[in-house]
Amino acid sequence: MNKKDVADIRKQFKVDNDLMKIREIFNFYIMKESSEVYHYESQPFDMLDEDQQELFMGNFKKVLSGRLDEKLFELKFQREVENSSQLILHQGLLGSDEDFREKMQQIVEKMLKDKEYEMDLVVTFIKAEYFKPMRQKSEESEESARDTVYSHNFILCTINKTQDPKKELQFDYVEREFKYNVVVNPIINLNQPVGGFLFPCFSDNAADVNHVLYAAPRAYEPDDTFILEVLNAEETMTAKDDKAVFEEIVRDVTEDKLNTSTLASVYEEINRFIEDHDDEEPPKMDHKDVERVLKMSGVEDVNTEKVTTAFQKIIDDENYELKASSVLPKYNSKSIKIDTKLAKISVSPQDLKYVKQVHLAGKRYLMIELEEDTIIEGFKMIPEVFAHKEASSPTDKGEE
Repeated sequence: MNKKDVADIRKQFKVDNDLMKIREIFNFYIMKESSEVYHYESQPFDMLDEDQQELFMGNFKKVLSGRLDEKLFELKFQREVENSSQLILHQGLLGSDEDFREKMQQIVEKMLKDKEYEMDLVVTFIKAEYFKPMRQKSEESEESARDTVYSHNFILCTINKTQDPKKELQFDYVEREFKYNVVVNPIINLNQPVGGFLFPCFSDNAADVNHVLYAAPRAYEPDDTFILEVLNAEETMTAKDDKAVFEEIVRDVTEDKLNTSTLASVYEEINRFIEDHDDEEPPKMDHKDVERVLKMSGVEDVNTEKVTTAFQKIIDDENYELKASSVLPKYNSKSIKIDTKLAKISVSPQDLKYVKQVHLAGKRYLMIELEEDTIIEGFKMIPEVFAHKEASSPTDKGEE
């Protein structure tokens, strides 16, 4: 699934939407100390009152929020796994309402096996159908865009934590006295789900039962145990992991000697690589693409052997592909942070070429090329002229 696919289904979660039909909702209350199901109940979603439906709709939107490879991850199911969750979910999706309830109980049993939670949890499953018009509405045509639609059946799971109610002091107008309000029922936090998943994934308006869309508790922090033991899916690399791998590979190939002009060119080449990619799926870079990017950016002494060896050393797989969007900082925003002992500066990748580290009079300076006057606390700064420049030495190669 790409971000458009996720956005399309996410925006359909609203009450009285004829493009989204939620048939069944199944809730489990799990106790933290015993890791047992204290209570569960299933009912048609339409049987909930409108306020409850609104709360759950917001919860379903929240679990599908976040960027791909940061908070949301499309995972491939493992093959030849005993009691496979892929098969359980597929059977629950295609079977009767009774089958759905039975299969979701099996998923919850996997969640509770050898696991102790720090808080009470509420796990919610819905079985639903999403209708997607085949084309955009045309003002000229009398035929409605909704006359022909794609139909997608899916299961969505959200995991939500509970919290103790607030202790409050109230004033009783009738009795004219202050009273301590005692509430023992826990509050289910539907605004901040701590995990979940969508099955199956959708690609090119077709269901992909070999993949599941997983929602992590926090950005860049997928729960590996949940992925492997509950979903029976393959481990994943986050966008942060991909970026770290790329940086290590570049450091290895360049022997950690890189100036800002060259790094700016590297980012420019990756941005061009992304823009030239025609497919809807995010473009990926293998060792050949990384080699080409580095050569086009002016990095010296780059060859296939160096890049392949770096891949094998860092990721132990010369055929590994890096998602280009994960490697490239947000190109048009000030996403690059330059930290020094004296100051912190933010620049965009496309403006990094105007920043240089130089040696002058035996000291290091950070120089920024400007097109306008610098304003500090409302004061316009006048230019200062350096009278003496130190001759560059061979050791300054990576710092100029």
